Amino acid sequence: MTLFEKLRCLFTFGQGVALPLPDITDESSPFALFQQWFDDANKSGILLPESMSVSTCSSSGQPSSRMVLLKSFDDKGFIFYTNYSSRKSHELTSNDKVALLFHWNVLQRQVRIEGTVEKVSTEESAEYFHSRDRGSQVGAWASKQSQKLTYDNELKDRMKHYSEKFSEGEVPHPEFWGGWRVKPHFIEFWQGRANRLHDRVCFEKAENNWLQHKLHP
Repeated sequence: MTLFEKLRCLFTFGQGVALPLPDITDESSPFALFQQWFDDANKSGILLPESMSVSTCSSSGQPSSRMVLLKSFDDKGFIFYTNYSSRKSHELTSNDKVALLFHWNVLQRQVRIEGTVEKVSTEESAEYFHSRDRGSQVGAWASKQSQKLTYDNELKDRMKHYSEKFSEGEVPHPEFWGGWRVKPHFIEFWQGRANRLHDRVCFEKAENNWLQHKLHP
């Protein structure tokens, strides 16, 4: 993004006229459009544009949301990594329906994604795990994510324990840690506009095709 475009983003903040809506045809792919918007977010200087809200639902129907980082995506789906013993993983195991939300405020853009999940392969999870810094690898072992601490220094003690245990050689990939792939069946691209006349372009999957429609703001 050029300096002029960044200044335009600044001065039009809240008006949603920073960037035009890309040309969208009947043959347009929602993944190609997401790539374009994701690249725009990266170029804008937004901190952690890969941040996204992940919403799951318990067996009792209670929804919950949290922020995670998107690690990769392609036409098969959107991947993030976590502890498989976490609350979100337990909920995704019992109910595979999920929603994602990206919000790039300075660009007045949102992307809403609805779909189902599947675990990525152990090999893919291990490859990503070993690409992380060593501290994060050890931290994955130390954290019993979403479980209550039994005493104040438990996490600190567990980190010390596993740091010593894996002080030499490669930190092994824990079987309780890995990736989820969100396979979308609905994607909405929301572009803010002045006077709340926002653009809302939706893609819905029908068998092997994506159908398009627009919504009133």
